[in-house]
Amino acid sequence: MKTRQTIRTEPSSKELLRTIFGYINKIANERDVEKLLIMLADMGRDLVTADRCTVWLIDHQREILWSKVAHGIDRIEIGLDKGIAGYVANHGDPLIINDAYQDERFDKNVDKRTGYRTRNILALPIRGSSGEMIGVYQAINKMTPAGKFSDTDKEHLLLAATYTGSQLESVALQEEIQNTQKEIIFTLAETGEQRSKETGNHVKRVAEYSYQLALAYGFSEEEADLLRNASPLHDIGKIAIPDAILLKPGLLTDEERERMKSHAVLGYDMLSHSERELLKAASVVAHQHHEKWDGTGYPEGLSGEDIHIYGRITALADVFDALACDRVYKKAWTMEKIEELFQEERGRHFDPKLVDAFFSIKDRLCEIHEAYMDDI
Repeated sequence: MKTRQTIRTEPSSKELLRTIFGYINKIANERDVEKLLIMLADMGRDLVTADRCTVWLIDHQREILWSKVAHGIDRIEIGLDKGIAGYVANHGDPLIINDAYQDERFDKNVDKRTGYRTRNILALPIRGSSGEMIGVYQAINKMTPAGKFSDTDKEHLLLAATYTGSQLESVALQEEIQNTQKEIIFTLAETGEQRSKETGNHVKRVAEYSYQLALAYGFSEEEADLLRNASPLHDIGKIAIPDAILLKPGLLTDEERERMKSHAVLGYDMLSHSERELLKAASVVAHQHHEKWDGTGYPEGLSGEDIHIYGRITALADVFDALACDRVYKKAWTMEKIEELFQEERGRHFDPKLVDAFFSIKDRLCEIHEAYMDDI
């Protein structure tokens, strides 16, 4: 799709400094990784008066470049040996191409796919702290009356490319930390469930149910994913419950039942001291997933919206899984019977709005149930 491109004047030295310091201030205060990378692309575009900028990342395993951030287009992939970006990625040298269609290295296919007309390109390598190539920073279409990129533009864009390289390394480290946290959480959760004779698939199902319910309830993708990764630890406090109670085949005494209920507080105590957002969310889930909308739950007897939404969602997900699955002591309920119960418990055990969300996505929840079936 073609867009109208507005001619702009070349910024003065004073305006460039204002732009640089303005972006440095924004970047220093931005904690959202994706927003930060978009700012870096915006910074490069404004520094060289380009129409758009693209941050390409190298995937050596697949031998491709893919657009981590790109103005005006969705994610696209090109071969690592394709186009101006591919040339820079392979040779490590900056390029200024002021007549793209006359350069044999230019790949016209991207323009064909996007409907955009590339006139000129300024492309720089993005390097990590040890000098390795990690991507390409590319500015497209100089928007001044002269309409051509210069060596001065290359120097200005280098600032944005250098910032981008350091931020991409931070992103990679952050993602590695997050993935490690998730792996530890699932391993810990599965260990706890196996001790109480549950299967590892229980925590996987509860995680996926919670994610889908959160989206249906109106969560953003980011917050729904946070709950998906926190909810597996809902019963982690059971690790501290003695086997004589946890594995007792018959009915529990009143005293044993109260000891069993203490797992909610025990789980909270285990997790609540962490400063990590993921473990903080898990502590809320562990503490409140047995609370009920009408105030008859435990451990605090909270009611309504005093119960954190993370606890409300995980409660419904946990109960749904318990009813929908075979256990050594019972057969799975039919979906019709589960629906009847949830209608009865709407406004009693469960948040009414959350029950409505459940019915709106019940087919998706059944698909998840089938995908993570237990072998009993």
